[in-house]
Amino acid sequence: MKFRETVIQALSSLAVNRLRSLLTILGVAVGVFSIIAVMTALDAVDKSVESGLTSLGANTFQIQKYPATVFGGAHARNIYANRKDITWQQALFFRKSMENSARTIGFVITSQGARAKYGNIDTNPDVVLTGGDENFAASNGYAVQEGRNLGESDIRYARGTAVLGRELRETLFPAGGNPIGATVKVNGEVYTVIGVFEKKGAAFGQSQDNFVLIPITRYLDHVDEKSSIAITVEALSRSDYPHALDQAIGSMRSVRGLGVTMANDFEIRTNESLIDSFREIKIAISTGAFIISFMALLTAGVGIMNIMLVSVTERTREIGIRKSVGAPRRSILRQFLLEALFLSLAGGVIGIFTGIAAGNLVALQFNLPPLFPWVWTVVSLIVCSAIGMAFGLFPAWKAAGLNTVDALRPK
Repeated sequence: MKFRETVIQALSSLAVNRLRSLLTILGVAVGVFSIIAVMTALDAVDKSVESGLTSLGANTFQIQKYPATVFGGAHARNIYANRKDITWQQALFFRKSMENSARTIGFVITSQGARAKYGNIDTNPDVVLTGGDENFAASNGYAVQEGRNLGESDIRYARGTAVLGRELRETLFPAGGNPIGATVKVNGEVYTVIGVFEKKGAAFGQSQDNFVLIPITRYLDHVDEKSSIAITVEALSRSDYPHALDQAIGSMRSVRGLGVTMANDFEIRTNESLIDSFREIKIAISTGAFIISFMALLTAGVGIMNIMLVSVTERTREIGIRKSVGAPRRSILRQFLLEALFLSLAGGVIGIFTGIAAGNLVALQFNLPPLFPWVWTVVSLIVCSAIGMAFGLFPAWKAAGLNTVDALRPK
């Protein structure tokens, strides 16, 4: 009962100065909010990365001009931009040299911001225009749901045929009509729809279904003849994957005319490289968020100490009266420690729930179920408890050590 009475007294004392207590709580909440929100958001992105890697397909890697992620600002981007494009002839020579070492070798070029039109329906300029060959679907994990895929003859004769992503099909044909044989315009060019891909979902927060696939030769002839081609290679099996990767690097170096001492002027994009790149970014962001949050919590701890010292000064007579009627020193010490602990934990709880809500907004963008960072929640509560106890100890010790006569003396 004595402990219960101490808790009630601590809560009552905090309730007397509601505004001051609230401002102190908010200081702790901000520090906890930042780390919980960042870690929840990073967990959401992490799960999206894991699921999004299937976009390359099994046992698959890609050779391209640019790396998946570019660090170092404009200078680094300029270095990659100055590389020579992977041309159509280079891609064909590469395929010829790898025909016995790979299951499929697909070519692809993409450009953002295209606009598609069918009848009176005009899309936003957010459609991805993709030039690919007959191996695009197999290399990138797409399955045809309606009609057919691009064929060798479509590529050979640069036909104006197109296969729609599922999202684009639903946008252009909202009534559910048959799109096969329909003519659509993409950036003013007319294409005949020959197929529709099955829905694939989002990867890295971006839809993989809002695109139109046309023959890569048509793309080079009518859209941009100077585009750099990305080459997707699927190994014969998982055991052959390392051999296929080594063979591909050697073949591409030969095709590009690189000497023995010259560095690669192309990038290899693999599932593992994407994971490693994201892990580096995640560690950097997590470290920065933790440092910022820790400094914010230290500042909040100083605020708790300051508020508690003011409280001791204001309640000197109250402490003197309690001591005069027999309240032990440990009772005073425990009450003030509990007040500091309650302030810190209240801020921690508010910061945890608001941080989880903010972080899950990111999860919502990635179409993921709500996430709850249990580990970071427990860590935050422990840290808040430690800060409350550490910064509340000196004011509590000062309150408990007041002399009864001095505390009751009129000011």
